[in-house]
Amino acid sequence: MKVLGIIPARYASSRFPGKPLIDLKGKSMIQRVYEGASKSNSLTKIVVATDDQRIVDEVLRFGGNVCLTNESHQSGTDRCAEVAALNPGFDVVINIQGDEPLVNPLQLDQLLSAFSHPDVTIATLGIPTNDEADLLNPNRIKIVLDHQENALYFSRSCVPNSHHFKGEYLSNYPFLRHIGLYAYRANTLAQICQLKPTALEKMESLEQLRWMYYGYSIKVVQTTIETPNIDTPEDVENVLLFL
Repeated sequence: MKVLGIIPARYASSRFPGKPLIDLKGKSMIQRVYEGASKSNSLTKIVVATDDQRIVDEVLRFGGNVCLTNESHQSGTDRCAEVAALNPGFDVVINIQGDEPLVNPLQLDQLLSAFSHPDVTIATLGIPTNDEADLLNPNRIKIVLDHQENALYFSRSCVPNSHHFKGEYLSNYPFLRHIGLYAYRANTLAQICQLKPTALEKMESLEQLRWMYYGYSIKVVQTTIETPNIDTPEDVENVLLFL
């Protein structure tokens, strides 16, 4: 199986402009993501997908592959689709978050293992949690699964709803929190980027609900691996503790 790893990296982040180029103990964040992903045993090729020449120059400086993509893309998924179209011949594409400088290659391998089953077209990760703060935090996405470990629903709310249950239920039910890594069959990625946005997706502000609405299944691989990312300048100090 030939796997294309794509790292979307925008310069104009609303919460942290220029964050792919911040210095993390002598290396830019995008270099650390690229080098971490390169340790995966499953990736055939890695490409950074960006809309900014400054990031292109940085990736070329450390010897990585990079593609300058269309500035109009609304999501990292669209950016990945453009790069995948320019790199034919791959079976699976994995969207690697560009703000995770501590990316764990074993986590990438776990996700890609789902494609040993020929019927899997999209896969993502979930991590068990019974932390009430996680369950009530709308920035922590929750997942409900069917009996085959496919997603039934993703939500910013606590699902299943547990307001009429107390501590024992919360501690025993296998809640899952989403980890936003996605992998796709190459032809599936091209297809889902042609789908029209839906009201459900807009209500939750979760792109994956669009795919499910139109009938695409999402396999959820459970993991115990999670690494801190950098969303805001305040997150940098936490990441530096691990470098």
